[in-house]
Amino acid sequence: MKTHRRKSIRLKSFDYSEPGEYFVTICTKDRACILGDIVEGKMRLSEIGKIVETCWKEIPEHFENMRVSVFQIMPNHLHRIVEILERMVPITTSAQPVGG
Repeated sequence: MKTHRRKSIRLKSFDYSEPGEYFVTICTKDRACILGDIVEGKMRLSEIGKIVETCWKEIPEHFENMRVSVFQIMPNHLHRIVEILERMVPITTSAQPVGG
């Protein structure tokens, strides 16, 4: 199997958990065209593509510090702009011994 090695375009000193807008591209495994088809110049989502669309739209319901804006689903990948509104601080709990 041919493996493509791409050079990372991420900035080594940048913290991508910081608030801001980020352009994200996600590809399907082996770039399989499972998200839908382009018919007469328009994207027609498959059932899997519809699930992906629903999940992406629901991101703010699960992560209150995130906002979703424009996105485009293609047959084998999707493009999305996500915005982190504020940095989330993890909740820490003190460990309690079992049975204690």
